[in-house]
Amino acid sequence: MELLDGKKASLAIKEELKLEIAQLSAEGKKIPHLAAILVGNHPASETYVAAKVKACEEAGVKSTLIRMEAETSSLKLQNTINSLNNDPDIDGILVQLPLPRHINESEIIYSIDPDKDVDGFHPVNIGKMVLGDETFFPATPYGILLLLEHFKIQTKGKHAVIIGRSNIVGRPLSILLSRNKQPGNCTVTLCHSYTENLKEICLQADILVAALGKPEFVTADMVKEGAVVIDVGITRIEDASKKSGFRLKGDVHFDSVAPRCSWITPVPGGVGPMTIAALLKNTFTSCMQKN
Repeated sequence: MELLDGKKASLAIKEELKLEIAQLSAEGKKIPHLAAILVGNHPASETYVAAKVKACEEAGVKSTLIRMEAETSSLKLQNTINSLNNDPDIDGILVQLPLPRHINESEIIYSIDPDKDVDGFHPVNIGKMVLGDETFFPATPYGILLLLEHFKIQTKGKHAVIIGRSNIVGRPLSILLSRNKQPGNCTVTLCHSYTENLKEICLQADILVAALGKPEFVTADMVKEGAVVIDVGITRIEDASKKSGFRLKGDVHFDSVAPRCSWITPVPGGVGPMTIAALLKNTFTSCMQKN
């Protein structure tokens, strides 16, 4: 068993971006600029945004964090986004989810300029992805592709089973893994809460992706010997022994599953850092379209 170390892979991507951005700067060209909007002070969102801002610094990407009160109206948030849409110095716009309940998330995502939608959630970019056109892929699925690519995991002809059909991870990843590229060319089975014989289907997987948000759902009896296992889940579990008061659990029971795998992602330190790396890559690509 070997670790699909997201920290290691993301560091390599950030170092590569840092060199390319330094070259842009030396040539007097525009450098990437990401604007992140945080509405309210949700603890997990605070952590995620802080990690993204730090990653921007490490890669040489300029970042602007816009904080807005939890009571912010949808109209005010849309006006802020429109201002960023019209700002030629901004290459990428990120609205940290979840938003307060009184704000319609879909309306907010749709209001972002597709050319600056570096999270890859806008319907225009989703449509281009389905058609196989060049576009911004959703950050977590794209991060998984970058992880597979970094560790040279062979995907051609493999059977990939994805547990979880969310629009953020499961559905887009199923499309990306089935495309005629590397990583890709998989036969993909997308499973969900109504899937019958889930265990039997998982046992057929050469690549098993757990993205359903249930801690330690995937156990050793669901994993084929030698499979590649990617754990997208991350749930906070109360733990009084920890300084933070909680510990993080993935969707895979790591201790029992790991011995059966050829490769497996840790939690934390697996998919999470790659999501941020993908966000930076998308922002860089957006910037290069203007240089």
